[in-house]
Amino acid sequence: MPGTAAVPHNPPPRARLRSAARLAVCAAVPWFLCLWWGTSTVPVPAALPAVLILREDVYAAPRLAWDRLVGVVVGVALSTFVLHWLPPPSASSVTSASASASLSFLAVLVCGCAGMYLMYRGGSPNQQVLITALVIYATAAPGYPLARLVESAVGIVTVVVLGPLLWPPDPYRSAVTGLDAYRRELSGLLAAVASRLAAGAPPAAPELPGEAEDLWLQPQGGLAAYERAARRTRLPRLYLRTPSRPPDGVGERLRLAARTALTLQFFTQELRERARAATTARTTGPNGPDRPDGSARPDPALRDLAPLLRSTALSLDSALRGDDRAAELELERARGLDLAQREAHPNRHDAVLRTGLHLTHEAIADHLSARG
Repeated sequence: MPGTAAVPHNPPPRARLRSAARLAVCAAVPWFLCLWWGTSTVPVPAALPAVLILREDVYAAPRLAWDRLVGVVVGVALSTFVLHWLPPPSASSVTSASASASLSFLAVLVCGCAGMYLMYRGGSPNQQVLITALVIYATAAPGYPLARLVESAVGIVTVVVLGPLLWPPDPYRSAVTGLDAYRRELSGLLAAVASRLAAGAPPAAPELPGEAEDLWLQPQGGLAAYERAARRTRLPRLYLRTPSRPPDGVGERLRLAARTALTLQFFTQELRERARAATTARTTGPNGPDRPDGSARPDPALRDLAPLLRSTALSLDSALRGDDRAAELELERARGLDLAQREAHPNRHDAVLRTGLHLTHEAIADHLSARG
């Protein structure tokens, strides 16, 4: 997810206004620089880097800018080489669908796609190669390839130098904000599941799959962005206006959130599979529904699992808030409830289902021992 660390889905209006102002300045400055330089009368490529490079994580601009600059250079070289040997399209050739115009287009397209995927980096191809090649092909004017290269370079340099200096975000504050947002969403989700278990309803709420898909990814992205931000403290203080040290325990709590997101995802997924299997058995089985209204009879073992889930959620919530004492007390209670649940239902084979909770308990215990 974008951001320096686990940023909420809807940033506050003030943060959005700062991002908009930063983008506008970084797009306007290279535009007027190129107009003053006289590269062209409409230097759109100079303004595009601000739109395509700037993110909430402004300190990632150098890496994104380098990828874009290399893509522009390769795209310019490919299109120039192809159009040197094959005739560029003209108004008459295009309207007549001549073979030469089609051949030149296919050559630019194939070479651009090859260059785009050969420069695969960061889990995605460098699309700037193909975009630049096609734009130059469509604008077959003398001097345009060089003008686009110069304008793109001016825009990229402006974004890299000026972007992080304009209202720079505090990555550590973003980490705390994102962690709090994730903690609230997770608590609400686990509370809803526990309530359904206690009421004897199907263990997986209808909204669970859609909500959880994005929820489990937030700690992973937040931790990765936080670690990148910590490494950037070696940059000059003028370039990185953030505290030299993060708040106490933020990194450890982010790691706990990332670790427990996997274990709780496993637990909720197992609940979902059990609910799906139970629904299939009721609709296709020979005995039909368990109750006259068509719903299933409450499962005592799953119903007794609700207090254990609530206690686990409270322990994790306390640990993510930094309240280690409350987390330790609630963890001991959760382990006692787990033992009581297993003793009350000795014939149930719920080891796979409880594994997600057991791994969550271990993660909390490791976190508390490291903090102690």
